[in-house]
Amino acid sequence: MFIGIDLGTSGVKVVLVNAEGSVVDTQSSPISISRPKPLWSEQDPNEWWLATNTAMEALQQNQDLSGVKAIGLSGQMHGATLLDENDRVLRPAILWNDGRCAKECTELESAVPNSREITGNIMMPGFTAPKLLWVKKHEPEVFGKVSKVLLPKDYLRFCMTGVYASDMSDSAGTMWLNVAKRDWADELLTATGLSRSHMPKLYEGPEVTGYLQKDVAAKWGMQEVPVVAGAGDNAGGALGAGIHEAGQAMLSLGTSGVYFYADDKFVSNPESALHSFCHALPDAWHSMSVILSAASCLDWVANLTGFASVPEMIKSLEENDTPASNSNVIFLPYLSGERTPHNDPEAKGVFFGMDHSTSRQQLVHAVLEGVGFALADGLDAVHAKSPAPGEIMLIGGGARSEYWRQLLADIFGIPVTFGEGGDVGPALGAARLAMVPLALHSAASDYFPTPKTIATHIPDDEKHKQLSEKREVYKKLYVSLKPIFPLV
Repeated sequence: MFIGIDLGTSGVKVVLVNAEGSVVDTQSSPISISRPKPLWSEQDPNEWWLATNTAMEALQQNQDLSGVKAIGLSGQMHGATLLDENDRVLRPAILWNDGRCAKECTELESAVPNSREITGNIMMPGFTAPKLLWVKKHEPEVFGKVSKVLLPKDYLRFCMTGVYASDMSDSAGTMWLNVAKRDWADELLTATGLSRSHMPKLYEGPEVTGYLQKDVAAKWGMQEVPVVAGAGDNAGGALGAGIHEAGQAMLSLGTSGVYFYADDKFVSNPESALHSFCHALPDAWHSMSVILSAASCLDWVANLTGFASVPEMIKSLEENDTPASNSNVIFLPYLSGERTPHNDPEAKGVFFGMDHSTSRQQLVHAVLEGVGFALADGLDAVHAKSPAPGEIMLIGGGARSEYWRQLLADIFGIPVTFGEGGDVGPALGAARLAMVPLALHSAASDYFPTPKTIATHIPDDEKHKQLSEKREVYKKLYVSLKPIFPLV
């Protein structure tokens, strides 16, 4: 047996898998978020550890864990956990969705003009480095006591093993990593008033970083098993869905929309707000585009148009497909601003092209289509420098809609697939990474199999042509409205 522990923003999830990598049991425990000021988002690291123990104790009640061979970790990226020289937490952790340090992003890019070349990314408030510069400026008494900076899941690792360690995929999201060289970038550390001594040791995802401490092992009913480096949440989720070879692609249709493209080389396009990170396996990288509102737009438009639920809304759309899909209404899905490719927090959601005959089904179709257009913008950002995949795997709650899956295939002009059990989360990828040191299998595909395909959707060439023409209007609409978004 192997365990994957995923520290999410809303809770800790633990997964127990067998030697074949199949899930045997899962347990979880919730975590609260503190927002003491506008733009702030924080959590107490001690609550992470309490939630982890709660989830592990629940797992122990259901399963005999004495035969567990190794543990893998995954977790929310970019969070800043600050420890003093006695390993005490100095302040609440500043999370990935905290927006307080926009000025510090500009200052860091000015201090290190080639930062985008080093990290492959635009400096954004969500990343770790500008958070530390904010602490240095606004909480100097705290900054002066900082001995170690750990990412969220790596604080759990410290509590479990007593070692300071991190993996490449998670560390790539700090803006302190030279992503191509897979090593800390001294110039970026210096620009934030830090050095390598403040950083954890770097490992590849399957490497053993330490062993479960005796008291923790006894509490969990386990041996003092190895703990591997693991992965950031997106890389862990991709491995759980079998995405590990160059050219494989996955699209997650959750609250946000994430397009994940695996590569065997470092490729970046920071000008389009594309994320370029290390993957959780050696000599592997990935590009990732993010739109901030994807399936969440469906809940929003269902409420707006008076449907009782999203499934009822989709059914009504299917029954009125022709008049709905022939509509000229266009929707910009920027309900929370936008990340890729615009990096524009001021962007707003917009319906355009309505008249007296516009029906609620046409509004719904425009929303599905508009989200698809936004996702296609992300694909363009990725494939400006990388070849398009032969197919794209869809996961997440939004992927359950057959109607939307076919529409996305028609928009992209690329076949899309829907897999069985593909949406199992980063904890599964972490657990499967824990299997690698024991060399149970001979190839990566044996550790990280692709889920069984339930459905494949082939794009309709004529519809793709029509949708591409409509998407050109969609893109011009954003350009036209961009100057006035800040006024709304």
